[in-house]
Amino acid sequence: MPITRRAALGGMTAMLAGLPLAGLGDRALAETRARAGALGLKITGLKTFLVAPRSIFVKVYTNQGLTGLGVAIQTSKEMATAAAIMECERVLVGRDPTQIEGLWNELYQTPRWRGGPLTAAISALDIAFWDILGQALGAPIYTLLGGAGANRLRIYGSTMDMTPAIFEAQKTQDITVTRVQAPKGSIPQMIATTRRWREIVGPDHQLAVHMDGTMTTRDALQYLHGVEDLNLLWVEEPIQMDDIEDWAHLRAHTTTAIATGERVLTKWGFAPYLNRHLIDFAQPDLAACGGITEARKIAALCEANRIQIAPHGPHETAGALANFHFDASTTAFYAQEVRDYTSQFEMDLHEGQTPKIVNGFCELSDRPGLGTVLNEAVAAKRPYQPLTRSSEGRAF
Repeated sequence: MPITRRAALGGMTAMLAGLPLAGLGDRALAETRARAGALGLKITGLKTFLVAPRSIFVKVYTNQGLTGLGVAIQTSKEMATAAAIMECERVLVGRDPTQIEGLWNELYQTPRWRGGPLTAAISALDIAFWDILGQALGAPIYTLLGGAGANRLRIYGSTMDMTPAIFEAQKTQDITVTRVQAPKGSIPQMIATTRRWREIVGPDHQLAVHMDGTMTTRDALQYLHGVEDLNLLWVEEPIQMDDIEDWAHLRAHTTTAIATGERVLTKWGFAPYLNRHLIDFAQPDLAACGGITEARKIAALCEANRIQIAPHGPHETAGALANFHFDASTTAFYAQEVRDYTSQFEMDLHEGQTPKIVNGFCELSDRPGLGTVLNEAVAAKRPYQPLTRSSEGRAF
């Protein structure tokens, strides 16, 4: 017989009694997962949804009527990622979705090949498993991760340029951290533009610059030297991720703060950046790095090395909420990238269960699990259309 949310809540009340109100430790979390296992939840199937322009969703269905929602990101490899998710179905059907650690390790460790769409697929499934566990226990995911360190999470605004008008608009929203896309032109021109941005926002506003991995190591170092006196919060992705020694060279020759991580996968990918203190801010993408389960381990490395976290966050509502649950549970959290969640399509897609951004902060929801749903009929109105080239002419 399918279990209703009311029955699940009632059945779990006694099980949750006595757990620490401030949050669940690792031992208590293991006990809670075991108790969730008593519900007899089994995975019955998966279904993926590709929504324009590049959103990848998965629903994980169970025998008790609970459905988990997950999200992946893998720009230009959306169809491959959706296929990788569905490849996991034959392994997952009949399994208990609340046994998250074991499922993660089986999905990651068993196959011979890893990375890219494969790890993004695991990320989406992992988020969906946490959604199911939270729904089964009647608790938001951040409670299961140890409880929220704060009820509000600082967000940062992103913009393609910085002008007085843009800055005034951000001030009216009480945004205190702004990331601007890479300036154009030669290195001296880029430095001059960054100086103009600092003059616009003043000395106290926290200003970051996103380079998108477009620079050579030599050009990046020239730029980082040229802006050292501007007290930037960080320069993001100054170079590509291909050679860790290039990052070591940058770190050794500049005092400008450096951030990266949106294209770094798993704790093993992050370990050299964190253990060698090559970056000042880690930016994992939960929809690519291995999901909530793996992000917690990346956060532990950050905490051990006193490096702060500002997760990558260009996602729609489901991806944003996964970030917020994670952010609330780690002491290494600094600020979260967000986007606009107020469009009519976004509201319809998630049936009004979208993030609430107020005065430069995200307010946490107490809805169980991830805290949102995906309306399939609305998703079907914007089918994914693969692109051959980006708007800048780059091949996909």
